[in-house]
Amino acid sequence: MWHLIQHAPEGLVEDVTAASAAALLPGGVGLLDPERAVFDAMVEGWRRQMLSRGLKASTIKSRLDLIGRFATFTNEYPWAWTPEDVEGFSSDLLGGAKPCSLSTARNYQNEIRLFTEYLLDPRYRWVGECQRRFGRSPQPIVHEWNTIGHVGDYEGDPARRALTVDEVQDLFDAADDLVAAAVASKRKGRLAAMRTAAVLKTTYAFGLRRNECRMLDRADMRRNPKAPAFGDLGALQVRYGKSSRGSAAKRRTVLLVPEMDWVLPVMDYWLAEVRPKLGPMKHPAVWLTERGTRISVRLMDEAFDEVSDHAGLPSELTLHSLRHSYVTHLLEFGYPELFVQKQVGHSYAATTAIYAHVSDEYRTRLMQDSLDRQMAERGMEGWTS
Repeated sequence: MWHLIQHAPEGLVEDVTAASAAALLPGGVGLLDPERAVFDAMVEGWRRQMLSRGLKASTIKSRLDLIGRFATFTNEYPWAWTPEDVEGFSSDLLGGAKPCSLSTARNYQNEIRLFTEYLLDPRYRWVGECQRRFGRSPQPIVHEWNTIGHVGDYEGDPARRALTVDEVQDLFDAADDLVAAAVASKRKGRLAAMRTAAVLKTTYAFGLRRNECRMLDRADMRRNPKAPAFGDLGALQVRYGKSSRGSAAKRRTVLLVPEMDWVLPVMDYWLAEVRPKLGPMKHPAVWLTERGTRISVRLMDEAFDEVSDHAGLPSELTLHSLRHSYVTHLLEFGYPELFVQKQVGHSYAATTAIYAHVSDEYRTRLMQDSLDRQMAERGMEGWTS
């Protein structure tokens, strides 16, 4: 297939797209630095192509930055890149002083592949342009033998895990302790401490990602007709869910489950008593800084670390661990996997399974229940540990 793409006759492609060599390079005009001019035109063409596909500006920028970084590493232009360049770049990523994760390296490899596929596509005419100007043309440099494959279900830090129910309680108790200490000392940080406690509890109670929680607006709080007792917090409209392949943010509705209804007075107090002191009520954000602006992910991470240290929890735990905990605990509560999958916004059940860290205590309880049922059916006394 690659052979056909590389040598497809230019005359077979009649349309000149805005991202093609013909549209980006002036015809009949000499270039002072043809190699640099052609490379810049290639990058601009790929930017236009990604824009036309509706990819996010941040995704486009990160991909273009990577191509610039790869070009600097190779000290060559795309028509001179080889598979060995990809292998050297990947080795540098994984074996440097600060090695990146396997998933990050795989993403980089995939983005380099996407760029070279754009160059090899006959509709954009870069193959013929490079052959005419430089006597050589781009080639497929990313293939199955020099890229990282999916060899496991989970590639994150194995030390990271869900918190147990007791650890979640310890975390929240520590957050409340810091609030009490700040209030007693009458220092300025008391509002920030209250915000931290409310953010942590809301993140866990709804299984939110950090940015999903950060971007919550007051208008995102909805009633659930099936649970009127929960009032305006029966459901959250998540508008900034994790996107796929650079597309727009995904939306979903997260229902408040009865086991998490303890969050209701927390949010009621935050919205009615604390938040009005942090900024103008016309600001839509639920979570504001002392300057009246929306909080940042970095601020949320730092707040979690402070509370976690105060609670004496393992250092490898992160704010995202609360989302893992939510998935695990909902499964332990007996909710169907499909329900949990929809709650957290996973496209595939396999992703939810990766997040599920069902506790040994829960599995032991299930086994005991099963044995008790079997004993009862046989008219014997129940099994005891």
